[in-house]
Amino acid sequence: MGISLSAKAASRRSPLLAIFTTVFIDLLGFGILIPVFPLLISDSKFRVTPEGWSFSQGLIMLGWLQAIYPLCIFLAAPVLGQLSDRMGRRPVLAMSIFGTSIGYVLFAIGIVTKNIPLMFAARALDGITGGNLAVAQAAIGDISTNENRAKNFGLLGAAFGMGFVIGPYLGGRLSAPNTSFYGLFHTPSWFGAATPFWFAAILAMLNCLLIITMLPETLKEKFHSGRIQFGKSVSNVITGFTSPRLRIPLLTAFLFNGGFTFFTTFFGVYLRNKFNFSPGQTGDYFALVGIFIAVSQGVVVGLVAKKLVDYKVLRFSLFGNAAVLAIYFLATTKTPLYLTVPIFTVFNGLSMANITSLVSRSAEPGRQGEAMGIYSSVQSLASVPASILVGYIAGSITSNTPLVVACLTIFTGGLVFNALFRPRYVTDTVDAAAQGAPATH
Repeated sequence: MGISLSAKAASRRSPLLAIFTTVFIDLLGFGILIPVFPLLISDSKFRVTPEGWSFSQGLIMLGWLQAIYPLCIFLAAPVLGQLSDRMGRRPVLAMSIFGTSIGYVLFAIGIVTKNIPLMFAARALDGITGGNLAVAQAAIGDISTNENRAKNFGLLGAAFGMGFVIGPYLGGRLSAPNTSFYGLFHTPSWFGAATPFWFAAILAMLNCLLIITMLPETLKEKFHSGRIQFGKSVSNVITGFTSPRLRIPLLTAFLFNGGFTFFTTFFGVYLRNKFNFSPGQTGDYFALVGIFIAVSQGVVVGLVAKKLVDYKVLRFSLFGNAAVLAIYFLATTKTPLYLTVPIFTVFNGLSMANITSLVSRSAEPGRQGEAMGIYSSVQSLASVPASILVGYIAGSITSNTPLVVACLTIFTGGLVFNALFRPRYVTDTVDAAAQGAPATH
């Protein structure tokens, strides 16, 4: 009897554990890149660009390298979702996280061998197989009831936040050889730019084994009719921007996510160039930002929501976000960088959460899930041109210019929203799953 009860308990726990770990590792891999990117073009020991390449050429290469990942997610995520409806959640999640592990290995090899085409191929593979957040959300939906749905999706949000916090921290610490770890020990001399990706590859492989051994199939009825729609991501965007209900919220989301990409993609380079941040310091800084984002999402957003509806929050939060980015650009010492973190993360958290809420509430009744799929596609698509352009902008002017562009892009999003949004399409009912689902960047 004891064994039977224990087995049942493990069965109830394991779906959430395996899904939580999948989302966590997805964001871990995203965050690990942040402190490592500057090393690839500016550190004589870890530089991967060929002899003769200028710093500006390196920035442009990094922009394209950053863009290939969200582009592949944009194209592949809807396909993975359709495959999971046919094959089940478990095999698709296992396959995707295995591909993520291989992508990390190839990227590490590319850094060690200074093979830029291999690094691009690795990021493409990671994007194609790593667009599994929608599958994880679907698995959560399979096992959730109306009573625990919001709570379960909140766990995904926690995994998302933890991955963004720990990823930059690990990237900074694991890429810095011979540095003190809070006085407890020194990192080995063989640590370098590739080390974080070897570590992430091992984690991803362990997660793959966890999915295979502990995740029961959550989909009870599989969908077999119809063909796989490989152009679903493109049709999603077209559908969204031709809908009078979704057009302005999605345009606002596009500008906000594009601006946020301008900020995150090369902020590590900015910190290194202007303030001489080491990889460890950059990782620590982004981890601090991630912690405050989690607090703002978990506490401040809820408090504000009791007083103001989502579209009223967005009328000022987008401008607040842009203003803080201007402070970053004007900073001449490290002090303002740290003092503005709580302010930045409050405005950022309010903007992220309330855009998600507004997209859900602007959807036609009963079609919130479809609207959130469209929203996810728009978020990924916004990251592509922003990542490419930021390399050219930083390369042709200075490496802190993307902060100005990020500020202006998000400010434009605020102007567009205030000028064009009308709340007549907003419904009073909100889909709990969509509300609890974490936003992606």
